[in-house]
Amino acid sequence: MSDETRADEERRHDRLERTATPGPNSLYGWIHARHPLWMLLMPVVIWLLKYVPSVRVKNVVLRAVGAEVGARTALAIGATPDFLWPDRITFGEDVIVGYDATILCHEYLQDEYRIGDVWIGDRATIGTGATVLPGVRIGADATVAANSLVASDVPRETTVAGVPAEPVEDHLSR
Repeated sequence: MSDETRADEERRHDRLERTATPGPNSLYGWIHARHPLWMLLMPVVIWLLKYVPSVRVKNVVLRAVGAEVGARTALAIGATPDFLWPDRITFGEDVIVGYDATILCHEYLQDEYRIGDVWIGDRATIGTGATVLPGVRIGADATVAANSLVASDVPRETTVAGVPAEPVEDHLSR
């Protein structure tokens, strides 16, 4: 891992809000993370939203639950914004999120859970099956390849791929 990648990773982790949890593991105490009604209702709303074909309807619903959604942003069928904290996602304009991509704003661990805002810049593209972790910032005109795990920030106009996602040469710019 390069020093630049390590610095990005440290910044992502620094941006996360950590909450210690008692009990056998943090997921066991999920009811204390947010209002129980929100925690029960929001996964149903997001699950239904995954299968709505209209990107306009998706954008209206995402805005209604608190996400910032720029003009002409499009989430494909099967794309999943965070089930519990969709209000912590900011989509720029003309963002494309591919089929079965997941954008997470939380992570449950053994002794704590972490939440962090995800910011996706204008004209960014997130490929099919990619997963974006909490606290990540994806720059404008960046591309995340299919099935990648985005665990650190993606600079603008950069293509990343892999697990974990790392910059790759963009063959289209040759």
